[in-house]
Amino acid sequence: MQTLIIKTISALNTFNEWIFSPVDRFVDSLSITEWLADAIKDSFHMLPFLFFIFVVIEVIEFFYSNKMTELAKYSSKAGPIVGSLVASFPQCGFSVIASTLYSKRLITKGTLIAVFLSTSDEAIPVILSEPSKMYLIVPILISKIFIGITAGYLIDFLLKRFNKEDILQSSSENIEVEEGCCKHHVHKPRKRDLLLHPIEHTLNVFVFILVVTIGLNYMVFCSGGEENLGKYFLNNSIWQPVITAVAGLIPNCAISIAITLLYIKGAIGFGSVISGLCSSAGLGLLVLIKKNTPFKDSLKIILMLLFISIFWGILIQSIYN
Repeated sequence: MQTLIIKTISALNTFNEWIFSPVDRFVDSLSITEWLADAIKDSFHMLPFLFFIFVVIEVIEFFYSNKMTELAKYSSKAGPIVGSLVASFPQCGFSVIASTLYSKRLITKGTLIAVFLSTSDEAIPVILSEPSKMYLIVPILISKIFIGITAGYLIDFLLKRFNKEDILQSSSENIEVEEGCCKHHVHKPRKRDLLLHPIEHTLNVFVFILVVTIGLNYMVFCSGGEENLGKYFLNNSIWQPVITAVAGLIPNCAISIAITLLYIKGAIGFGSVISGLCSSAGLGLLVLIKKNTPFKDSLKIILMLLFISIFWGILIQSIYN
C-alpha cells in the first residue's frame, strides 16, 4: 500500500512537471533573480494539487456538511471528541458553524474550544500540495486533535464544577446560513459551489502562497540558506510559539498558510506550528464576536484559546529542544 502511494505521488509529480514545463521555461527566460523565479515556479506547481484537494473537500462538504453539523449538535457528552474529529477535516466552514451553534447554546464552551483548536483551515491542503511533505500531516493532526479533546473536556469539567453552566436545549432552532472565506454557504452548500468554490478558493490560496513564498525565498537568499532562516523567527526561543499563537488569532486563511509554509521551510519549530495552527480558528472567531452575547464571554473564549495554544506550543517546543 505504501509503495503504491509513493508510486502514485511520483507519477503525479512527473505529470505536474510536464504540464508546467512551458511555464518554467518562460519564467527562466525572464530577467529576474533565481530566488524569485523559484518562488513563482514552486507556487504554480501547487495549482493542480490544490484544485484537486479543494474539489474533493467541496464534494464531501456538499453531501455531509449537514450530517456533521447535526452530529456535533446532538453529541452531548461526546461533544469535544466529535467536534475535534470533525473539525480536523480540512474545511473552513465548521468553525463558523460551531460558533453559530454555541451562540445559541446548542454546544458547550468546551466543544467550541475543541473545534477551534482542532480546525486545520488551509494547513492540510497546503501540505498536500507538496507531496514530499505529506509525512508532516499525521503528527500535526494527531497533536491538534489530542489538544482539542483534552482542553474541551477540561473546560467543560471546570465550568460544570465551579460555574454550573448549562446548555440550552433549543434544538428546534434553525441555524441561519453563514458565509465562508469565499462568500460560499457553509451550512447549506449550493450545487454551483461544487466547481465554482474550488476554483475561487484555489486562486485565493495560490495568491497567498505566492506572496508568502516570495517573502520566504527572499529571506533565504539574504540569510544564505534555509538552514539560517530560523534566525529571523527567534529560532529555539520560547517566544516563537507565543508569536505564532497571537498571529493565528487573525481571522484570515493567509495566516495558517504562512505558518504552514514557515514550518515547511524550517523557519519555525513543531511547537510553534502547533501553537499557531491551534489558535487559527479563522472566520469562526469573527462569527463568535458577531453572534455571541455577552461580548465578555466571547473575549473569555478567545483568551482561553490563546492561552491553551501558547501553553502547548511552549511545552512541545521544550520537549523537542
